[in-house]
Amino acid sequence: MGTYLNPDNSKFQESINSDIYVDKTGLITYTNSVIHTQQKCICVSRPRRFGKSMAANMLSAYYSRGCDSKELFQNLEIAEDDQFETYLNQYDVIFLNVQEFLSQSKNIDEMISLIRRSVLWDLLVEYPEFRYFDTSNLTRTMQDVYQQTKCSFVVIIDEWDCVFREYKTDRETQERYLDFLRDLLKDKGYIHLAYMTGILPIKKYGTHSALNMFDEFSMIEPGPLASYVGFTEIEVQKLCGQYDMEIEEVKNWYDGYSFDKALSVYSPRSVVSCMRLGKIGNYWNQTETFEALQVYIDMNFDGLKDDVLSMIAGNQVPVNIGSFTNDMTTFRSEDDVLTLLIHLGYLGYDSDNKAVFIPNGEIRSEYVNAVSVSDWGEVSKGLKNSADTLQAIWENRPLQVAEGIRQAHFETSHIQYNDENALSYTVSLALYAARNFYTVHREFPGGKGFADLVFIPRKKFSEKPALVVELKWDKTARGAITQIKEKEYCRSLEEYHGNLLLVGINYDRKTREHTCCIEEMER
Repeated sequence: MGTYLNPDNSKFQESINSDIYVDKTGLITYTNSVIHTQQKCICVSRPRRFGKSMAANMLSAYYSRGCDSKELFQNLEIAEDDQFETYLNQYDVIFLNVQEFLSQSKNIDEMISLIRRSVLWDLLVEYPEFRYFDTSNLTRTMQDVYQQTKCSFVVIIDEWDCVFREYKTDRETQERYLDFLRDLLKDKGYIHLAYMTGILPIKKYGTHSALNMFDEFSMIEPGPLASYVGFTEIEVQKLCGQYDMEIEEVKNWYDGYSFDKALSVYSPRSVVSCMRLGKIGNYWNQTETFEALQVYIDMNFDGLKDDVLSMIAGNQVPVNIGSFTNDMTTFRSEDDVLTLLIHLGYLGYDSDNKAVFIPNGEIRSEYVNAVSVSDWGEVSKGLKNSADTLQAIWENRPLQVAEGIRQAHFETSHIQYNDENALSYTVSLALYAARNFYTVHREFPGGKGFADLVFIPRKKFSEKPALVVELKWDKTARGAITQIKEKEYCRSLEEYHGNLLLVGINYDRKTREHTCCIEEMER
């Protein structure tokens, strides 16, 4: 048992001992299926606090000869698999957290040297009696150990991409690091499994990857590992039952990532914090502050700011993910920025429609925080004052509502402010704060047609009035109220009668003014 060779299972034991542990050992079924095959190299990229290190520690505890983990796993999902004991603690595991080595080094050469010397130290302590060709050569020493033990290696590398985050613009350093990984892992018969985790997919130079032997599973294409990206709906429902939390509230705030094989995926760190503290809140900013997001959405690409506002309003935006080079500095278009934000967890990706969207309420609040302190003109002020605009509706102050909508008004080259659909974007921004209390529906069916916007109070806020909002263009706000009544849009909302507000909003192109009318729905 060593520090980097055949570590013990104590880190995974800590995970199981924690207040909340969600069993993800089914991942081992997949890694077992690819051991000693051409698919043996796996690179998993996910955002911060999505369980990457926990999974790496789990795999180490399962495969490492430095421990006996049968009892640790016996009550978990993997124990039901036919191959459970076949691979259990049968491998020489090398476990590397690259961030640890990077923080102790002044440059990439020093870091690579430290990794080599550290692993060699453990190898030579574990197997001192063997004859070695060159005890300063890591790959040759691993080959010598394998030839004499006939025991294969499993290499697990956590935070593999931290070099690209630290040396963002240093291509030479990045290439030397990739050369080291390629020399360590590629075409080595004594390695039966290589598992790497990071935030970014493998860096591409030109049309080729320096580590093209890896199967990559990312936030864009998680493949068969989709259910291990975060917490699934079933897992979160179970936690809500244990911790007496409302699943609808938790879903609204933390759900939103969706894949073909996992239609509803939640942010794990946020869900755990929510359950332990018994409170819906923004726990994302405990991982990194909104300034990290602000750097990217403030980039000067045509259409980027407009699309961010559109997504805050609840819309999807088309994206081309093909040009992204898998780093944090090479941005040639808005698409590259949006693709990075997918990998960082700030956007969800709809693979069917090739579009991006803000996945949940927690992340949407990060965008609002970033835009509110950015120089985005009146719309920054409108988002900052959104809670006041909502309060003005509740208190029947239509002039203040109209002013809040004016602040949120944005006009772009591809979202022209010339119809009720565009006006709905503006109203959605002006009433952003309503998402904290309401479920928002567009084109809500009722009576003889569809209401433009309907705000249904979430269960926790049942004392708030429901809102039916009708939008008009070059007409009158009073006329919008009349239409709500004549077309009986409130017929399907009878349970809210007596606590229901009708809101009419009109925009006049000649005067460029928004007007608002608010009326309480009679029982």
